[in-house]
Amino acid sequence: MIHKEVEGIFDSFDNNTIFRDKSMLQSNYKPEQIPHREDQIKQIASILAPVLRGEKPSNLFLYGKTGTGKTLSINYVGEELQKRHLKDSSVKLRIEYLNCKLRKVSDTEYRILAELIKKLGGEVPQTGLPTQAVYSKFIELIDSEKQMVVLILDEIDQAVKKISSDFLYNLTRLNSELSNTQLCIVGISNNLTFLDELDPRVRSSLSEEEIVFPPYNALQLQDILSKRAEKSFKENIVGEGVIQKCAAFAAREHGDARRALDLLRIAGELCERDRSKKILLKHIDEANNKIERDKILDVISSEPKQFQMVLHSIIQLSEKNKDKPIFTGDVYNLYQEICEKTKTEVLTQRRVSDIVQEFDMLGIINVRVISKGRGGRMREIKLAIANNIIKKAKEIVKESLGYG
Repeated sequence: MIHKEVEGIFDSFDNNTIFRDKSMLQSNYKPEQIPHREDQIKQIASILAPVLRGEKPSNLFLYGKTGTGKTLSINYVGEELQKRHLKDSSVKLRIEYLNCKLRKVSDTEYRILAELIKKLGGEVPQTGLPTQAVYSKFIELIDSEKQMVVLILDEIDQAVKKISSDFLYNLTRLNSELSNTQLCIVGISNNLTFLDELDPRVRSSLSEEEIVFPPYNALQLQDILSKRAEKSFKENIVGEGVIQKCAAFAAREHGDARRALDLLRIAGELCERDRSKKILLKHIDEANNKIERDKILDVISSEPKQFQMVLHSIIQLSEKNKDKPIFTGDVYNLYQEICEKTKTEVLTQRRVSDIVQEFDMLGIINVRVISKGRGGRMREIKLAIANNIIKKAKEIVKESLGYG
């Protein structure tokens, strides 16, 4: 019986009535046109244009919320520069892109440099050399011929959070050690306050030019979605009000176009599973719930180990205490025990307090400050994620920490 049902599911997917080209709704799709970002693209082009004459442009910093077109825009300009450069190539031009959020890349300065060396065609072992030796290898590699190198470091704040801003400073100072090559750094961050938190000397050397990407508004998102939906879905598939609802959801989420496109794609997949003839408003609601769940799990899996240990402590205490409140002090005590068991460095209580505050901002927990009169104030912590997410979160953390 089950065999026939499974066959039926496969048959219904054979007769695809929903999608014409799903790839146009996926995050790695590169559109030919990038609507509502013309000004930013022109600014990037004018700042980086000197590379075509073999001159080093100013280091550039792009910032704006997730899904506001930063990466699309810089990669578009990079490709156009490469095309133009091929026609008139007096000096070699290399444009290298690295996403600093990639696991096992942004953990240490060593790993970031090792990844850049790999992209430039060299090789160093994953661990084992002094960091200074890896810097020397990087310099040797990029300085081996006369060239312009533009290094695009996406989600640069993630690397600084895990390492420190020193490596950024070191990269921006490299030109003084290069004799053949000129190096330009383009930093990209989703964190609008990232530059304010940097050491002033790092900030002045990194962000010689800055471009802000404002959030898309609901009308701009509708325009982006309509253009993509036209090519992604077959005719008369998108129900009335669906594009508007997608845009409204994403506009609430700081004008995130990536989220809007994900919503529409997942809604299409849910519609297909329902064997529905049209994408309906209910499919958008279901897609939104799924994205919320996945977003929290993605945050948990990409956080550094110390963050995961604090979260593990909170989850354990919540399960043990059931409906009783838990406080920051309890979390710190259990966190210390976990550090001892896993032979990990113990952070100060102040730092763990900051991590708890970050979890509150991310919506993973709710923190309530309770006044104890003369006894000062205490912070009461409650998990704010659904039970089905907690189960998956525990698995992610345990696997990452190798802790039962």
